[in-house]
Amino acid sequence: MITGIAALSLIIWLYLLLFRGGYWLSSVRDDTVSPAPSATPHIIAVIPARNEADSIADSLGSLLTQDYAGRFSIVLVDDNSEDATAAIAERLAQAAPKVPLTVLRGAPLPAGWTGKLWAVKQGIAEAAKGNPDFLLLTDADIVYEPQVVSWLASHAVAGCYVLTSLMARLRCETFAERAFIPAFIYFFEMLYPFRWVNNPHRKLAAAAGGCMLVKADALSRAGGIEVIRDALIDDCTLGKVMKEQGPIWLGRTNRVHSIRPSVGIGDIHAMVSRSAYAQLRYSPVLLALTILGMALTYWVAPLAALFGDGTVRLLGFGTWALMAVTFWPTLRFYGLSALWGLALPAIATAYMAFTLSSALQHMLGRGGRWKGRNQARMQNTSVKKVS
Repeated sequence: MITGIAALSLIIWLYLLLFRGGYWLSSVRDDTVSPAPSATPHIIAVIPARNEADSIADSLGSLLTQDYAGRFSIVLVDDNSEDATAAIAERLAQAAPKVPLTVLRGAPLPAGWTGKLWAVKQGIAEAAKGNPDFLLLTDADIVYEPQVVSWLASHAVAGCYVLTSLMARLRCETFAERAFIPAFIYFFEMLYPFRWVNNPHRKLAAAAGGCMLVKADALSRAGGIEVIRDALIDDCTLGKVMKEQGPIWLGRTNRVHSIRPSVGIGDIHAMVSRSAYAQLRYSPVLLALTILGMALTYWVAPLAALFGDGTVRLLGFGTWALMAVTFWPTLRFYGLSALWGLALPAIATAYMAFTLSSALQHMLGRGGRWKGRNQARMQNTSVKKVS
């Protein structure tokens, strides 16, 4: 029986290694794509911002200095911030040398919307007055290198993509960030292998919410941002909606950075627990199956290696080593030691705890908490697991 369980864990990891779209290779990146002919569609960036005084100057500054030959402008929607977000943005708008920047004061949040998507809705409505070809939906903590908008535009036009998204490089400086951020990216790619996302013949869809270049008319055909108005996992939900309109593309990048700090484990917990239960469609059954599956995937190998004997121990060490090997490319992307791969079972255990906490917060009416708001609905309607 024990040998069979250990063997099953090994089979799971062989499947992940060989048949899960090569997710662990970290090979779908903007620097692995052949350069596309230069294209200059009209682009308007839309930025929702709530209490982002610490990052908004760097984020906006990186967009205001983009080296883009086409028409490019920015709409920032201040989502009822309680700090100096709007004032900083307005000062930058007055000093902007060449890129028009409009700062909107957001209207009060209506029922049925998450705060971010309500702000995005208002920004898109303002942007529509300029009749753009593409909307760059981005976050207020994202910093761009100067050539990124040009690359996005050329890649989107060359591939006829209705959604082109880059997974921003997250900050990885504190111990908590080194312990959990690479794993966050690793788990995301395991759930949504980028090769499968980018394959128009597969239904799997996803996007990275920090940087999404969306074809404006395709979004309009899909029903606008309203169709995902209460989605907590808004990026992947939008990816599914847009893939129904045409091909999409998602990849990693070193040229787009999130500067939002996650100083301690509490910050990581807040980030994950905000939407983990929504990913499971608020289902206790899926929650139980997920915890059981993660235990089989991440616990069996180290337990067998440390406490088993004979064949069981060999299976345990072999599976644990295989697990670490699949984590290595992501660790290398973040400049970390391969030894972190041995800690993946412990890291996964923490993520299991975050997921259970997410479910508990939802049951207590505090689900989806972000920027002082509890946004998860007790009876979910439009947030669906992307498949």
